[in-house]
Amino acid sequence: MEAARSVGPFVVVGGGIAGVTCAEQLAVTFPEEDILLVTASPVIKAVTNFKQVSKVLEEFDVEEQPSTVLENRFPNIKVIESGVRQLKSEEHCIVTEDGRQHVYKKLCLCAGAKPKLICEGNPYVLGIRDTDSAQEFQKQLRKAKRIMIVGNGGIALELVYEIEGCEVIWAIKDKAIGNTFFDAGAAEFLISKLMSEKSEAKIAHRRTIYTVEGMRKENRTKAKVENVGSALGPDWHGGLDLKGTEEFSHSIHIETKCEVKKIYLQEEFTIMKKKPLTFPKDQHKSVTVDKVWPVYVELTNGKIYGCDFLVSATGVTPNVHPFLHGNNFDLGEDGGLKVDDQMRTSLPDIYAAGDICTACWQPSPVWQQMRLWTQARQMGWYAAKCMAAAGLGQSSDMDFSFELFAHVTKFFNYKVVLLGKYNAQGLGSDHELMLRCTRGQEYVKVVMQNGRMMGAVLIGETDLEETFENLILNQMDLSSYGEDLLDPDIDIEDYFD
Repeated sequence: MEAARSVGPFVVVGGGIAGVTCAEQLAVTFPEEDILLVTASPVIKAVTNFKQVSKVLEEFDVEEQPSTVLENRFPNIKVIESGVRQLKSEEHCIVTEDGRQHVYKKLCLCAGAKPKLICEGNPYVLGIRDTDSAQEFQKQLRKAKRIMIVGNGGIALELVYEIEGCEVIWAIKDKAIGNTFFDAGAAEFLISKLMSEKSEAKIAHRRTIYTVEGMRKENRTKAKVENVGSALGPDWHGGLDLKGTEEFSHSIHIETKCEVKKIYLQEEFTIMKKKPLTFPKDQHKSVTVDKVWPVYVELTNGKIYGCDFLVSATGVTPNVHPFLHGNNFDLGEDGGLKVDDQMRTSLPDIYAAGDICTACWQPSPVWQQMRLWTQARQMGWYAAKCMAAAGLGQSSDMDFSFELFAHVTKFFNYKVVLLGKYNAQGLGSDHELMLRCTRGQEYVKVVMQNGRMMGAVLIGETDLEETFENLILNQMDLSSYGEDLLDPDIDIEDYFD
């Protein structure tokens, strides 16, 4: 007997920002049509307090909401709480974990990405990427005296800054911290903030709101453990109390240019009779001199440290696995589903957006794909627009947000704005940097090529983002301004109004 079928013309898979934005946009465009949103998690991620800061910079909060909130706002959206077991692209249908088949006219895959774990199945290795793992982390941290953080992206940066009362050994494979976002200069600027005690009162975070705990506890336990939660938003640690057991504040040691070579459990390590290192730079009387640790980590630089557990924050891989069996998708080098400039995958009527996809169109010279919230929202919105246009036999104009890479976030309580080729990505040696830095206050870096601005990093309240955005977009020749471009005594906006 054939499994029960329900016919949904538009089906979106994934309850993160890309999927929800895509479903909402489709619901608005086709108020008479049914939109199915298939998600493995009992909560969805919604964009709230959206602010268009400038032409391309946007700020928004990310809120977890029960899926009923979405259904109430859009009567034509139906949320199906289930993972996807299989995609049958030839039959235009997906099979959910509960065995039901859903036939689609057009499908958009927005299943996000999964954390790359240093090693699978080790109870002392935690991967942080979503709200559930952040909460698990908080439970573990309460008892911890020393942890190791491995990774150099946004989540590692935030963790290192937020954790107090616990020794932190931070292992990074680059020369400088935060290398996804910064050059060594910006890293140096931030490190001074990290090493000076955090005396200023904690500034209230106003972005992510976590409501998972009380709201749907019973669903949580039923939800499969391996279900990948949605990615964390900016300020995801805002509601978490990240304090270890000790009373001192920051105690951080950074090991650069190394990776994890091997992880030993206590028993193995004792047998080997190797000697672990004590915590370096011992400002406080270490409680941990001859302590026996649950886990020991050997780094590729030969050093061995014991710790309570290890946090793996080494980036993500697109979550394509559930959709590959029996389907011949073209994949990008990073493992994502290749999409063209209409967000179409290589299979008919299947689109993709957000972390799961790899942009394979010829990008603007000052845009690059990065798996960030802002891009998930933009791609989800644009994919819905393309699906709608295709329904009318048309194609969509490339959205303006893909003209210029622009991202605003917060690190170590500083506002951070990244524009264009902010790290001189792909420019080779043919570029120059201009810097302006006031220790503890602001850091401004501009990437120039042939007299034109190609990118910028702004840390602190610089008020330069709109001017620089315009200068990058209009590619004006700035050679004649020379160093004046960054002179704090010259109001640069007056030049370019």
